[in-house]
Amino acid sequence: MIFFELFRTFFIIGFVSFGGGYAMIPIIETEATQNGWMTAQQFTDIIAIAGMSPGPIATNSAILVGYTTAGIPGAIASTLGILLPAILLVILVATFFSKLQHHQKVQDIFYGLRPIVTSLIIYAAISFALSNNLITVNVTWQTLSLLLIFCLSLLLLLKYRWHPVYVIILSGLVGVAFYS
Repeated sequence: MIFFELFRTFFIIGFVSFGGGYAMIPIIETEATQNGWMTAQQFTDIIAIAGMSPGPIATNSAILVGYTTAGIPGAIASTLGILLPAILLVILVATFFSKLQHHQKVQDIFYGLRPIVTSLIIYAAISFALSNNLITVNVTWQTLSLLLIFCLSLLLLLKYRWHPVYVIILSGLVGVAFYS
């Protein structure tokens, strides 16, 4: 039954994925496309919507994948699947973490997880760019304009400390001006 399959898949993703929603995107994409629930392009569109929606991107993605696959019951099954492991793990960790947080092995584990989380987020960004043909060998005005929007956005965020909402709005307006 598709509802159980959605629940099981997202439960496993929620249970084994560390590093937050952006680190989960490549895993969700792999499962959604390999199970035939959607194409890579459909998933990319879902990530765009999930990223713009309020709330955690992994949960939003699970809701949209579930809804696209099996309507409202699919969205509920996917949401429960992705949230239940986090709830259970947070309760378990909270019970023991205050006693264990000062142990060197625990600190070493968390220190060791940092690079993989960073690499999963970078992988998600590169995968997203590749699936949308944002990275191409041919240099066109569109490629250059996308690179310009990216660089300006990064500059506004890092150097000038603009609020991300303003950068998103400005990027959208620039996109309308460039591509309309």
